[in-house]
Amino acid sequence: MIYFDNSATTKPYKEVLDSFLKVSSDYFANPSSLHRFGGQAEKLLSQAREQVAQLLQVKTNEIYFTSGGTESNNLAVKGAALRNRNKGKHLITSSVEHPSVRLAMEQLEQVGFDITYVPVDRNGRVSATDIEAAIRKDTSFISIMLVNNEVGTIQPIKEIGEMLKRYPTILFHVDAVQGIGKVPLTLHEDRIDLCSISGHKFHGLKGTGVLYVRDGVRITPLFSGGSQERALRSGTENVAGAVALAKALRMTFDRSTAGIENMRNIQNMLRQELSKNERIQINTPSENSAPHILNFSLNGIKSEVFIHALEEKEIFVSTTSACSSKKKTASTTLTAMGVPKATAESAVRISLSYDNTTEEALKVIEAIENSLKQLERVMK
Repeated sequence: MIYFDNSATTKPYKEVLDSFLKVSSDYFANPSSLHRFGGQAEKLLSQAREQVAQLLQVKTNEIYFTSGGTESNNLAVKGAALRNRNKGKHLITSSVEHPSVRLAMEQLEQVGFDITYVPVDRNGRVSATDIEAAIRKDTSFISIMLVNNEVGTIQPIKEIGEMLKRYPTILFHVDAVQGIGKVPLTLHEDRIDLCSISGHKFHGLKGTGVLYVRDGVRITPLFSGGSQERALRSGTENVAGAVALAKALRMTFDRSTAGIENMRNIQNMLRQELSKNERIQINTPSENSAPHILNFSLNGIKSEVFIHALEEKEIFVSTTSACSSKKKTASTTLTAMGVPKATAESAVRISLSYDNTTEEALKVIEAIENSLKQLERVMK
């Protein structure tokens, strides 16, 4: 089996699974319990929080554990907007955000907020200048992703953060779910107020995530309950999941230098070889793109048909993002980039991990060529 769908989810590290099992088996107490057993669980949770904070180079009290990227994004977007609605009900985002941001914005629109969706260029990149031009007196919040989950475009987060230093009352949220471990990010230096990450995107477990909230920033909780996570995220904490996430993040950062170089080499090989086929159009930009994603379209062939053709060869890739892949619609990211609808409907996404190899890539290239030939014969 060759797994090239790592943007959808990654295989958990064995050490991560071991730590989750160990904590779940031996330290299963509720960390809010007052007895010693609960205190042991609470200590593990605190240690995991400290480790994540150190790895992200932020303060321990700026780390909040969640159930994943979707919850972190919703908590950031809705929590910030609702908390600061008296300061202004105008929000800004891009036209290529993940559904967990875009649909959260749409919900806020239904209750009286005004949203500006800043367009992107043909490479899927937003401009800091365009974002500044969209700012109004009542703008209170801006959300821009670090790496686009469909085509891999890296957004100019540093430039946006630098620009926003002139607007101290506007909160800046970054969805870094696809970027952690692939693209550098300095939360404090880049003037980021809130940042979302998800454990299963870097070989942690599904159902684990983090929301970074800069010290001093206040947002409204989405859950009512027992006031866990310093009253921002109620619900009994997933101690084993938090420990597993911290371990996965550490292991990912330890391997990042060699891992990123490996992914970039494979991506370049795939781009070079696939570009030789007249049926294939590469959608991922050659500049300002993450090393692990390559999106391309197949002229005249539905992506679903092609995905299943590769699946028969035990090769697993995807169409758009995993969250949208079962919807029979063209990619909103590609159409926002100006890609024709028919081309967008034939898009395929390859996404890599540190552990993929050039040997696998060569087999995938051969399989793609053979599958295209087989499908072309059927179509005649």
